Amino acid sequence: MKWEDLRKDRNKGIKPDLSPIKQDAKEVVFDLVSCMCDNKNRLVFKQKEDGEFRVFLLGGNGISHALSNLQMKGDYLDLTWKADQGNWTGVAKIIETGTSLIAYIMSR
Repeated sequence: MKWEDLRKDRNKGIKPDLSPIKQDAKEVVFDLVSCMCDNKNRLVFKQKEDGEFRVFLLGGNGISHALSNLQMKGDYLDLTWKADQGNWTGVAKIIETGTSLIAYIMSR
């Protein structure tokens, strides 16, 4: 999916479908599309043994990138604290304040 199509959906009030996020998920993956040339990234939340989440941003080539590349109005702590609370709606809202939009979500 292209960023422009996702933006049209958001302008119509169509929000990302969070239903694929399983209750008590140990890993949640957001596939993102950037407004810059439709570049694809993957934001991965993995739950550690202590129950807290860590977050990683992977580029289309699988190489890690800095979260600041997404230019979100929120940082690592904002994302991980919302994930720890199971507030995936809050996580999605933070993600979409930046230069990327959520194209697909999966969890396990």
